[in-house]
This record gives sequence, structure tokens and C-alpha cells, in this order.
Amino acid sequence: MPDDPRGWAESTAAFTVVRSADGHHSVWPADRPVPGGWDRTGPAAGYTDCLAAVEAGTNGPHCPDPAACRRPNIPHLFADVVRRHGDRPAVSDDERSLTYHDLDRLSDTIAAGLRARGLNPGDRVAVHLPRGADVFVTLLAILKEGAAYVPVDTRYPDARRDLMIAGSGARLVITTAALRDRLADTGVDTATIDDLSGTGEAAPRRPRPCGCQAACVLFTSGSSGTPKAIVLEHSNLAYFARNPALPALTPDDRVAHVSSLSFDAFTFETWSTLTSGARIVVLPTVTDLVAGDPGHELSRHRITAMLAPTMAVNHIAREDPEAFAGLRILHTGGDVILPAACRELLNSSFDGEFHNLYGPTEGTTACTSYRITEDGADRANVPIGSALAGARVYLLDADRRPVADGQPGELCIGGAGVARGYLGQAGLTAARFLPDPFATDGGRIYTTGDLARRTADGLLEFLGRADDQVKIRGYRVEPREVERVLGRFPGVRDVAVVTVGEGDGKHLVALVTGEDLALPQLRTHAGRVLPDYLVPSAFACTEQIPANSHGKRDTAQLLAMAQAELRRHHDTAGPRNEIEEYLAGLWAELLGAETVGVREDFFALGGNSLLAFRLRRRAAADLNITITMEEVLTVSVLADLADLIRARKDSRV
Repeated sequence: MPDDPRGWAESTAAFTVVRSADGHHSVWPADRPVPGGWDRTGPAAGYTDCLAAVEAGTNGPHCPDPAACRRPNIPHLFADVVRRHGDRPAVSDDERSLTYHDLDRLSDTIAAGLRARGLNPGDRVAVHLPRGADVFVTLLAILKEGAAYVPVDTRYPDARRDLMIAGSGARLVITTAALRDRLADTGVDTATIDDLSGTGEAAPRRPRPCGCQAACVLFTSGSSGTPKAIVLEHSNLAYFARNPALPALTPDDRVAHVSSLSFDAFTFETWSTLTSGARIVVLPTVTDLVAGDPGHELSRHRITAMLAPTMAVNHIAREDPEAFAGLRILHTGGDVILPAACRELLNSSFDGEFHNLYGPTEGTTACTSYRITEDGADRANVPIGSALAGARVYLLDADRRPVADGQPGELCIGGAGVARGYLGQAGLTAARFLPDPFATDGGRIYTTGDLARRTADGLLEFLGRADDQVKIRGYRVEPREVERVLGRFPGVRDVAVVTVGEGDGKHLVALVTGEDLALPQLRTHAGRVLPDYLVPSAFACTEQIPANSHGKRDTAQLLAMAQAELRRHHDTAGPRNEIEEYLAGLWAELLGAETVGVREDFFALGGNSLLAFRLRRRAAADLNITITMEEVLTVSVLADLADLIRARKDSRV
């Protein structure tokens, strides 16, 4: 495929602005027929000029006939559950449990309070509340009023919190009395649950929103790091919440709430649960869960279903695969699931359904799924499967044409999960959300920037980010390809390959976790199966691949680790005599290091008292000397220890 999967941005061809019947705007090549349901709205111009025209002079999408809209909405789906399962528990935290009738009644009360404050359909309301039942009461109240919620995690830094509140254009922030003072600088009105509960009678309840109305605004960061506010509609949430391609939740299920409120996994925990009659059980966040005893927590709360970030599953499957034994449904997504983790889990007592989900926030949590069985766990790369019901998935080249099976292409998704777009960024929305070239109903596709290929058995295999591709010595390199090769080496649990440097100074650094790893042998393995430009410049062992609060790879921390390792690798002073050469080899073996310099410290490289004991025993036997444990612990720089050993050997002469 061409080098740039988003090649239109560099194209000198002519484009036009196009508009769908429901008011979405995008761009399309002037020399190609416009997909069905779209019309050209202006003369041919350059790509960037068309995007600028969209940014400057277009109105947002609208529902052509709200009264006749047949798209599903969340309040309607919830009301149906209340009628059928009103007395069953809906949500429980450490302090209380609410039935569906309770949740309905309390959310009606808050909705009345919102109306009394003048909230209008289409307004946005930030939710800045601690984890607990009040969160779900508040979300339902906002949706019942036809407004959209903006979930803002209380653990976020103040700057991130304020950016989300301002960037969403929130009219009101619902928070607690304890947090209210910290929001004074935002300039946005605040209200507590008690404030909204005590407003008395308000105007008559509004009709339920149509499925085309905005339901929530979630923030994500692109490769630039600039947060984008993604608008999801009611029909988007309903598409995923009740998707028949996934195992259905039942009123007997207890669903773990472990996600951040601001992360799209929260959609599964909330709306998949509350539209099926199951119970939400508020647990510690996934970060806290992993740090503690996840098996105990899941068992104590009798959890039967959860969506856990991939990195959490990779870790728990390695450390305590029995932790998931009581689950009927385990979904995972957000990163690459390790085949070894899948095998560990499938060899445990877990006998539920295990699904690998793929999808960006712009596609409403997931657009593909693969049920992981022993066959999938034995593959070198666990598939992301096939499209969910109502979703369309295409693999396209830089010109938005299908690639052949087996060839890499950009994953582009269409169908019911495609978000409205980016709030306040009409030009960026037009660039990333395009007319669906294979639909006739005015549908759109979201261009993900992810690369995948279709295997011989028709399944999708994730290859990595298109914008992760880098040039190393003139060759185009995909770090995920290197990770897959290194991950197959015996003893490797997980691996992250990070690009360090700029221009001609770019290098690959491999950060590896595992047991009894011999990094020189791993480098030799890489050299046998990879072209030399794909072999990392440096290898380093790490206890675990760092994750952020959402359970995804912490790319900033990975980059810092890789930069430090590359500096150490380049600054390493090699052995100058036989004793230093012996100690460097022994330290590398014990510490899992690829190279060790003579000025490096045993403990700074990851040594501990147990490894120091092994070092003393080996050195005493191999060099036929007497050395104490105290000496090994206190003389921790390699050159200094070599001098001590040399002096001891010389004293015997």
C-alpha cells in the first residue's frame, strides 16, 4: 500500500465539499462520483481549502424529522427495562443499592431540578462526581432532559479537568460540595445532587429525545496530544449497548464498574448494563484493582461480566489467571492482547466467553469482536475478528479504495456506531469522517489511522498505527511488527518497541518483560528473523510495560524509559581487563541486561539482595576468591568491585 494511508492531505488533486441529507459535511475528490446520499455544495478546490470552507461556513448535522425518528434512544430503552425489571437491583456501591424503580424515580427528581435551572435540550452538562450510585442517577437525568453529559474523572489533574469543562461548552457542572470550590475558576455554574433534588415542581417533563440527539461528549487525544471532544448520539450508545453480536447480559448478571468515567469502556459498564436489566457493581478503578487482589474483589462481589483493558488482562492472566474464574463474560480491548495471556486464561478455571474488542471512541467503544478460543490463542497475533452487528469495516488504501485480502490497509469503520464528530472542529470532522463510498444512504466512515489486514479465514488482524510508522535508515518501519517477532521468543511475556530520536538519528529500543531472559540471545534471534534495520539498537528488561489510568500503554513513560536506556547503551564504557569482562558478563546474566558498563551500579540496574547473594557465590567459585556479602552490597560499582577482587587475588601471590 502507499506510504501514507491518509494521502489526500498531500494530494494536488481537486476536491469538493459534500453534504449529506442530515447535514454532515465532508470532502470528496472532484473527479469521482459522490457516494449515494451526498451532494456537492461548492466548486472544486484544493483539499485544505475545502476543509477551511467547512470550518468557516457550515452548520452542524440535524435530524430531518425528530418526531418521526426511529433511531433508538437511551431513556426509551431504560424505561422498557424499568417496566419489566423495576424491582431488581440496578446499581450498588459500598454505601447503598438502588433498584431500577429507585434509579428511575431519583433521576426524574434530578431531571426536574435541571429543568428548573433552565437546562435545554442540546445543552451539555459536566459530571464531576466521585464513583458511586449518584453518577448513574445523574447521567440518566441529563439524558431524560435531552441534554448531553460530559464525564470528568475526579482524579484528573486540574488543568485537564478545566480543559474538558471549557472544551465541551458545558452549561453546568454537577459535583459535590467538597469539590465545588475547586471549580470556581472555570466560570461555569455548579450544582450538587442536593441542590437539584430540592427545587420542587418544575415544568412538565419533556418528550424523550430522538436517537439523533447528542448523548455524551468524550475526550480523547490524537497523535498531537491535543484533546478532541467526540460527540456520541443516543443511537450510537444504543448500537453498542444492545449489540446482538456480543453475548447478551441478563438480569442475573453483575457487571463490574472499574473504568474511569471519562473512558469509553464506561459505555459498556453503564448502558449495556442498564438497558439489559443487569446490575452495575461499583469496584475500585482497574488500576487499583490490578495493584491489589483482583480475584478476591471479583469473587467477593460475585462479578459475572466485565470489560477489562488489555494491559490489565495481560497482567492478571500472568500473575493470577484464576482471578477471572467466576466470570461468564470477559471483554478486553484497548491494546494488543498477548497470545500467552490468552493461553494462561484458557488453561485456568475460567470457562466463560472471552472476547477481544477493537474500536476507537469515534466508533462507540467497539466495532469488531473476536471470541478467543484455544485456536486464537495459538496464533502469533490474536485477531480482532469481524464487524459487530450494525457496523461496517473496510480496509482501504490511500485513495480510499479496498486493498486485496492479506494486504495491509487503513481500518475505516461505518455504520451505527460512527460518532457525530468533533465538537467545535468542523474541519477536522470533515477530514476524518468521510462519505461511505460503498453505501447509498448518506452513511459515513471514520478513518481510524489504524492498519490491519484480512486473513485467509476472513478475520481482521490488527497491525498497528499508521502514524507509528517511522523511517529507519531510509526504510519504513512498523514497531508492532518487531514486537510480534520478539514476543514469540521463549520467556518473553510482553514487549514494547519504542522509536527514539529524530531524523537520521532515529533508533528502535525494545523494552521486554519476562522470566529468565537472556537479552543477547534475544538480539541474536531478532537478527536471524528480521532485516538488520528492524533489529532494535538497544534491549532492556523491565518489570512491566507501564500503563496509564485507562489501562492503555503509557507512551510518555515508555519513551522516557527508552531514551534513558539508549543513553546508557551509548555511554557504556566497556571492560578493560579480564576481571571487569567477567563481572560485566555475570551482571548482564543476573540482571537481564544486554550490556553492562564498568561505571554502572549493580542496584541502579535493578539488582537486589537476592541477586547480590547469587553474585557473591558465583564470583567466589569462578574466581577462587573470598568475598563477603557486605562487600558485594557496599561496593556496588562494577569497576570498584573489580579493583577489590584484583587486589585480593594479588595479595595471595
